[in-house]
Amino acid sequence: MEQYKKDFIDFMVQCQVLKFGSFTLKSGRKSPFFMNAGAYVTGSQLAKLGEYYAQAIHANFGDDFDVLFGPAYKGIPLAVTTVIAYQKLYGKEIRYCSNRKEVKDHGADKGAILGSELKDGDRVVIIEDVTTSGKSIEETYPIVTGQAKVTVVGEMVSLNRMEKASADCSKSALDTITEKYGFPARAIVTMKEVKEALTGTVLTPELVKEIDAYYAEWGAESV
Repeated sequence: MEQYKKDFIDFMVQCQVLKFGSFTLKSGRKSPFFMNAGAYVTGSQLAKLGEYYAQAIHANFGDDFDVLFGPAYKGIPLAVTTVIAYQKLYGKEIRYCSNRKEVKDHGADKGAILGSELKDGDRVVIIEDVTTSGKSIEETYPIVTGQAKVTVVGEMVSLNRMEKASADCSKSALDTITEKYGFPARAIVTMKEVKEALTGTVLTPELVKEIDAYYAEWGAESV
């Protein structure tokens, strides 16, 4: 496992973004872990988060893209901090943009997009916090491709939960996105890597059993 992945796992725990216990997800599933990117609240946390995203995007997609799109609302600070980090780490200026929940009908920047407008020929990476079912991309993809003739290079999220996108689908949300839309959907780390890094420290034998039981029921892959 790359060092930045190990560091990111520790970072999520330290920031109390990744927690272990008993949680009810939006899907109704009872999960032994929960990730909330909204818990990154300080300047130093957001700066570091942007660096982890930048490293993962560079490792997976290289430099051949122009725009980072972060869907409102959580994707906005993710996109902003990551383009700053990308320029710092790799010396390349990447534009950012996001959708507005309500279209602005006045001023020089009116329209549905916040930040840089999308142009024909742009190559776009979509950035999000986490996806369990993959439903968010159903809203995001038409927004991105509806602005101009762009190419979506890929999608990057914090954590691959590695669980079934739905009860009647055996594939993970990220694999489902890749299959449906034709671009790679990746994560900074997977739950398999989280388990590997934290077993024996944060993850007690009891928590490991609960995680294993969860994936026996909901796992698209074995953790």
